[in-house]
Amino acid sequence: MPNSTLRNHLIQRLGLDSRNMGFAAPRIVEVEDYLGWQIEHLIFRAGNGTGEDIPAYFLRPQTGHRPVPALVYVHAHGNNYQIGGVELTAGRPALQGPYAPDLVRAGIAALSFDLPAFGARQHPTEAARAKAHLWQGQTLFGQMLAELMTAVDFLGAHPAVAADRIGALGFSMGSTLAWWLAALDTRIRATSASCSFADLASLVATGEHDRHGIYMTVPGLLPLARSGQIAGLAAPRALQICVGLQDWSTPKAAFDLARVDLERAYQTVSTVEQLQFHVEPTSGHVVTTEMRAAVLEFLMGALID
Repeated sequence: MPNSTLRNHLIQRLGLDSRNMGFAAPRIVEVEDYLGWQIEHLIFRAGNGTGEDIPAYFLRPQTGHRPVPALVYVHAHGNNYQIGGVELTAGRPALQGPYAPDLVRAGIAALSFDLPAFGARQHPTEAARAKAHLWQGQTLFGQMLAELMTAVDFLGAHPAVAADRIGALGFSMGSTLAWWLAALDTRIRATSASCSFADLASLVATGEHDRHGIYMTVPGLLPLARSGQIAGLAAPRALQICVGLQDWSTPKAAFDLARVDLERAYQTVSTVEQLQFHVEPTSGHVVTTEMRAAVLEFLMGALID
């Protein structure tokens, strides 16, 4: 199936309509100094008719600095709904600390925001949002991706950002959303996804799929494409997949199948050098020190060099 056809089918399965699932231009509510850069505290307004406020955090150089590469930073789930976009600067235990200081040192800006059901958007809940979307022929996963695409719009139009050097970064739920975003939005130049990349049908066969949140439910997805085939839509752009084989979300058999499909996609367009795997046989659902170093090295090479 041609990539454009698969991408269109995926958009249909997601019930994704960026015209009413993204968000409107933000207002700045606070600006704070941060390690010589600044963090703009923003409020976007949901474009789905709800009028929902969406808190966001834009890490950027001071005004007057030359444009820099930028990331859409996608926060994790972890059944901790209080943590949203603030993960960029506050981190979480599984991350070895927040990414923001490292990104400043690397010269990479980042935009993060509270995804639906997280942070200031905890109500309605994940389950309530997912059910409402499904009954309307849409998906919560599709809304999340539509909002992330709107974040790409924001970065691409911002004078502080080099529009041709926009990437995506995420851990766990953020990982899944990051590589899906790369698959659907060709403006993403480079993506690093940690601790969530596996063949979903394999997870269903072992029952491990039930440990994922309902936000990931996409009706009719498995007969259409496997995880590796979806991620393969990112080819020939730079993609890094980081996993620990003791992670419940990336058991070896499920990861191996997804990896084969993904490698085949990059081989098809003769760009295997743009695909990178960091595999740790003994680690679990955590970004280790070694994985963190690999992520930063990848991002600097793909977005700066």
